[in-house]
Amino acid sequence: MKLINILFLFGFLYAEEDAAMDIKKSLMSPCCWAGTVYDLDHNPEMEDQIDNLINQGKSKQEILDYFVGLYGQRILAVPIAKGFNVMVWVAPVLVGLLAIGVLFIYLKTPQAEPESVTFTPSDIPFDDEIERELKELD
Repeated sequence: MKLINILFLFGFLYAEEDAAMDIKKSLMSPCCWAGTVYDLDHNPEMEDQIDNLINQGKSKQEILDYFVGLYGQRILAVPIAKGFNVMVWVAPVLVGLLAIGVLFIYLKTPQAEPESVTFTPSDIPFDDEIERELKELD
């Protein structure tokens, strides 16, 4: 029975650690906005605050809402698909489909054969002078 209690305790601690890691991956680091709290790992105050909120029994959504209230939606690593933010999700798909369409049309259109250009001696200006100078060089 003690073994089951110990396994349950470790499972609970692992679940808390996993939740903290998930939240840290979901929030941008407000010190430089260059990466998530998990990636940059140089924002110990925010990490401690996340751990305290988890220990208070707050859910992931409650913690995310708390930080959105402090910093705005910019704090979220993945934007919410509402309003103008929908373009973040839709634009890459539209651009990809447009690129595939343009490539398909380009490959399907017949290419014109290049015209071969032939010159007759009378078409070349100063042909007589060029020929004379070439003979002098020999």
